[in-house]
Amino acid sequence: MKQLYFQSSLPRAGSTLLQNIIAQNPDFYCTPTSGVIEFVNSARTLYSQNSEFLAQDSKEMEKAFKGFCAQGLQGYFNALTDKPCVLDKSRGWGYQYRFLNSFYPNPKIVCMVRDPRDIYASLEKAYRRNPHKDPGLVNFTEMKNTTVEKRIDSWSQGLLVGLSFERIYEIIKNGTDKYIHFIKYETFTRQPEKEMRKLYKYFELPHFEHDFDNIQQLTYENDVMHGIFGDHQIKTGKIIPSKSEAKEILGNHGANWVKEQYTWFYDYFRYT
Repeated sequence: MKQLYFQSSLPRAGSTLLQNIIAQNPDFYCTPTSGVIEFVNSARTLYSQNSEFLAQDSKEMEKAFKGFCAQGLQGYFNALTDKPCVLDKSRGWGYQYRFLNSFYPNPKIVCMVRDPRDIYASLEKAYRRNPHKDPGLVNFTEMKNTTVEKRIDSWSQGLLVGLSFERIYEIIKNGTDKYIHFIKYETFTRQPEKEMRKLYKYFELPHFEHDFDNIQQLTYENDVMHGIFGDHQIKTGKIIPSKSEAKEILGNHGANWVKEQYTWFYDYFRYT
């Protein structure tokens, strides 16, 4: 039976980098952005609503459904790899902690976070460096997303960023944050060895000596599927410490707006 681990990070917070670093460990199969969570989510909907399941003994069906989910994950990864450990990457795992815990007890979930100002700055940079492509974001007739501030507001209400932050907020409020291992992207890029030791301790695994001076792309994802805001190609070679460009890209007003909107995040993760 494989040992499954889960990554449920914020966008633009180093999740792809972390997958590729852990993939150096020969015991680990590390996924790109994974869709396996959708299998168990869809199965839960059918189990909850289908008349054939509802007509049977509820205790027996609950037991059977949980067994289906647990063995389904094992079967999925058994078909993909012979490696004993798997790190599956999906933004939904942290939010779904209680559901996951119901059929895969005491799951280990790592979550990369980053200063929200730099997350929005990263999106704005992607928008600016692709002037030849229309992402369907700006509408001049309706004056929609025609300024940096408007684009920030739009992203904050959308699935990519807005939903991701809402999930973190809910995780903190419902108390499941104590089961999740959070890593600050900024700290990770400056002290990768220290942070990886903490992560292996959380995983309850022996430490593995990673080569932080020779990071290679070991997981692959087609960014064409994600449009101009897809960014799953890492910079190979040595890890470069993160440097904030938020005020340069967003301006003081935009950067301050972000900070005001996420006071709970800045307080919880002790960003300044």
